[in-house]
Amino acid sequence: MPDFILQNIHLDYLIRLTSSLLCGLCFGIERKAHQHSVGIRTLIFICMSSCLLTILSVYIASEFSVTGDPTRIAAGVITGIGFLGAGAIFHYGLNIRGLTTAAIIFTDASVGIACGAKLYIPALLVMIFSILTLAIVSRLEKKLFPAEKRKNLLLTIANKDYDEIFLKKTLKECGFIIHDMDIRYSYEEKRTHLTISVHAPDSLNTNILTEKLSKIKGIKEITLTDS
Repeated sequence: MPDFILQNIHLDYLIRLTSSLLCGLCFGIERKAHQHSVGIRTLIFICMSSCLLTILSVYIASEFSVTGDPTRIAAGVITGIGFLGAGAIFHYGLNIRGLTTAAIIFTDASVGIACGAKLYIPALLVMIFSILTLAIVSRLEKKLFPAEKRKNLLLTIANKDYDEIFLKKTLKECGFIIHDMDIRYSYEEKRTHLTISVHAPDSLNTNILTEKLSKIKGIKEITLTDS
């Protein structure tokens, strides 16, 4: 760090807070681009406030005669961020969403603390690794594990004889992974009700799915819902 910056404490603070703003901005743009609830402003505020609290922690330790651990404020930030991250996690049946966003909130606060402590290189490296992880590993996960979402496929068939082999083959062609299958036959209605628990791909084309399932003899109703 150049001497003129070190000698001007206000310029030093400006650099720390600006770097935290830029880091929060990068995280915010990434989350907003993927249509997540935690957006740009939220992550900027988290990163800048973490940076400011770290500056405050260092200032108190250096300017005042205090006893105890001067890093307690930073530790308190991490504790508080844990509760904030938990609020970004949503539970839809058997599907859990928001875990990545919660992890980003935690990383965002950590980067802010690093900027407040003038650890710019570690903060920059974490930013780079985080963006690469979000961009590359996300695509890799979709290729290796295309079917992640748990859904229930409900089929109503007007007889108790149906082509189970064709049904399973059709679901496999559409990218489904069958987890479980429950069968209920109504003698009064003379209909078979199938409840199939599946893992569905993100790129599911419901038009193609219904078109293929409509070829099952006696099919009356097709319903696809989240588990």
